[in-house]
Amino acid sequence: MRSRTRRRLGALLTASAALAAVLVPVSSSSAVDPGPAAQAGEAQAGEAQAGAAQAGKGRVPATVVIDGSRMRQAKARLDAGDRELRRTVSQLTATADTWLKQGPWTVTDKPKPAPSGDPHDYLSQAPYWWPSQPKTEENPWGCPYVQRDGERNPEVDTGTDRPDIGKVFNSTTALSLAWYYTGEKKYATHAADILRTWFVDPATRMNPNLNHGQFIPCKYDGRAIGIIDFSQQYTSVLDALAILETGAPGWTKADRAGMRAWNEDFLDWLVDSPFGKEESAAENNHGTFMDMQVAGLALATGDRALARQVVEEARAKRVDAQIEGDGTQPQELARTRSWHYSTFSLVAYTRLADIGRHVGVNLWDHRGPEGQSLFKAVEYLLPAATASTPWPHPELEFYRYAASDIVQAAADAGNRKARAAVPRLEEPPLGDLWALRPAAEQLDSIAP
Repeated sequence: MRSRTRRRLGALLTASAALAAVLVPVSSSSAVDPGPAAQAGEAQAGEAQAGAAQAGKGRVPATVVIDGSRMRQAKARLDAGDRELRRTVSQLTATADTWLKQGPWTVTDKPKPAPSGDPHDYLSQAPYWWPSQPKTEENPWGCPYVQRDGERNPEVDTGTDRPDIGKVFNSTTALSLAWYYTGEKKYATHAADILRTWFVDPATRMNPNLNHGQFIPCKYDGRAIGIIDFSQQYTSVLDALAILETGAPGWTKADRAGMRAWNEDFLDWLVDSPFGKEESAAENNHGTFMDMQVAGLALATGDRALARQVVEEARAKRVDAQIEGDGTQPQELARTRSWHYSTFSLVAYTRLADIGRHVGVNLWDHRGPEGQSLFKAVEYLLPAATASTPWPHPELEFYRYAASDIVQAAADAGNRKARAAVPRLEEPPLGDLWALRPAAEQLDSIAP
C-alpha cells in the first residue's frame, strides 16, 4: 500500500503541475378470525420487519460520499414508524423492484470486443460524434465522424458496454439502499450478483482500465475523456459496496476481497496511465469528476492521504479556476446544454465536498480570491431551479429537477438561500430520495 500511495501522490502532483501550466408500507390486516392466507401474510410481514431491524443493525455504513451516520439515523426513524420516510422508501423500492427483473450484465457480452481484442476490456463510443458520409461496403461506419455537441448519436447504445454499465451503476445503488432500509434479502443478493458478475468473476469480469472509453470510429480507439463513463457514477457503487458490507446476505468475504483488489488496480490505472493524467488535467467537469473518482477510490481503499490531498487541491485547481465570482461556470455555459452541464458539474463538486468531510476538509467554506465558491455556484441556479426566472442560457432540453439534489446539498451545508429554496424545488421523476441517500446524484439523464 505504501508504494502505491507514493506512486499515486507523485502522479497527482505531476498532473497538478501540468494543469498549472423501509420499510415498504405494510397494510393493516383484520384482527378478526384471520384465515390461513392472512396468517401467512402476517408471518411474511413479521419476517420483513425483523429483517429490516437486522439490516446493518448497529453499524454505520463506511460510505465514501454519503454520510453513513445520517443513513443510520434515517433507518432508526423509519423503524420507529416515520410515515414520511415510509413513503420515500416506497418510492425507492418501486425502483429497486424493477431492477430485480434485470441483470446481471457482463462486459463480455458485446458483439465485438474492444480494439485490443480482449472481450474483458470496456468499450464505449463518443456520444456526440456522428457519421458525415453514407455508410457503404467500403465505408461501413460512414467516416469521417463529426461532432454535434449535445446531440446524442443513438448508435452509441448498440454494440458497446455503455448502456450496461449504466444499468450496473443504477441497479446496485437502488438495490443496496433498498436492502439497507427494508432488510429484504432479495435486494442484497441481486445487488451482489450484479457486482460479482461485472467486477469479480474471472469469466465475466471487466479489466480495471478504460483504455477504450468513448472511441470515435476511424479516428481514436479510445480517449481520456471516456473516463467520465465511470467517474460520473462509480462513487455511488463505492457507497453501495459499503452498505452491503454492513452484513448483507449474499455478499461474501471473497466478493469483498475481489472488489477491493479491482478498486485498487483501477485507482492505480487512473493515477498512473496517460489517459488518467490527461483527464486529471481537464479544466471543466471532466477534471472535477476525475478528482471525485480518485478521492473516492482512495478513501475506499484506505489511502486517506491521497483523498485529502485531492480535495484540498480542488480549492484552487477547480473552484477558483472553473467558477466565477458571480457563480457562473463558463466552461459549462458554453455548451448547447448549459443547464444540464452546470448542474452536472455541481454534482461532482458537492460529492467531492462530501468526500472532503470524511477526511477533514471543508470544501464548502472555501472562498476564492474573486469570491468563487460552491455556494455562489448553487445560488446562481436558484432562480431557474425554483421556476422564478427562466434559465438565460442555451439549453436543448431543460429539466428543472436536475438542480434539486444540488440545492439540498447546499442547504445541508448551511446556505440560507438554498434552504429557503428547498420547498420550491421540483421533485425528480423517481421521487425525492434525499432523506435516504443525502448526496447529490445526476437526476437528468442524457441517455434514452
